Amino acid sequence: MPQFCQGNKSPPMLELRPNCECCDRDLPPDSALARICTYECTFCAACAEHTLKGVCPNCGGNLVARPIRPPAMLARHPASTRRVVKAEGCKAA
Repeated sequence: MPQFCQGNKSPPMLELRPNCECCDRDLPPDSALARICTYECTFCAACAEHTLKGVCPNCGGNLVARPIRPPAMLARHPASTRRVVKAEGCKAA
């Protein structure tokens, strides 16, 4: 088991939100298609690249590939089940 800088405490974990905020596409924790900003706003690759042009519509930050949590750590720190969807849809920032 890895040792963390905070002794035996676990570091804060990404939520790994389950869907795209624009189109509500499912994005399981192991999805290579998930994109996030620094605030963890979550989008699918298609919306991030084509609709949003790589810019988060909420904060204006860049969108990058979401890391994939290893299965053993995912069992210990499960992904979020909270779905976030922009009611008005997405437009480029």
